[in-house]
Amino acid sequence: MPRRGKNSTGARDAFDRQLRYAPGEALGKVKELAFARFDESVDVATHLGVDPRKADQMVRGTVVLPHGTGKTVRVLAICQGEKEAEAEAAGADYVGVDYADRIKDGWLDFDVCVATPDLMKKVGPLGRILGPRGLMPTPKAGTVTFDVAQAVKDVKGGKIEYRVDRTGNLHAAIGKVSFGLAALEENLNAFMSSILRAKPAAAKGAYVKSVTVSSTMGPGVAVDPNSFTRA
Repeated sequence: MPRRGKNSTGARDAFDRQLRYAPGEALGKVKELAFARFDESVDVATHLGVDPRKADQMVRGTVVLPHGTGKTVRVLAICQGEKEAEAEAAGADYVGVDYADRIKDGWLDFDVCVATPDLMKKVGPLGRILGPRGLMPTPKAGTVTFDVAQAVKDVKGGKIEYRVDRTGNLHAAIGKVSFGLAALEENLNAFMSSILRAKPAAAKGAYVKSVTVSSTMGPGVAVDPNSFTRA
């Protein structure tokens, strides 16, 4: 078992790990206990009462975080004609149809891919490359659209995509330790509100079973799931 550093051990011992805190209090502890020498991400992990193996209990969606994630997101827009100018004006980092061929050759220097529906015949075959990396554009995520400008603006402005894994867990980054507490809490509430709206009709019993927030290097702080039932 790897040895924990003094900072990590001290952070874990600095609060009652058996308690479930109110969102603001939990995030305050995350900020207080962050000890790395870089601006750590603040992450949320939830465990949902669903069985993702059943199609009618899959939880996935998108949400625009009010204060963004604090990360620089590189956006590729696969489009042509006037849509290229729209994508560039909206802030896309890479624009054009030729990038589809570059992806085939191993180029993957982007974080989100947006494509227009008419070019999915070129993007579709890239699914075996992009799919496993979570980079495949989809209509459900709003990344297959003729309104490329809005799609690019949404992604640049803090839009994130989430999807429950096969064990019912769901993770997302909701900001940076350097964010103000109010901004982190608003981002967390926006994320959890989206999760609640995405509740499958087939899900029975407790839906949000646990919520934990943490920094990249810090310990997880449990949040009271009931805090979000009215979100």
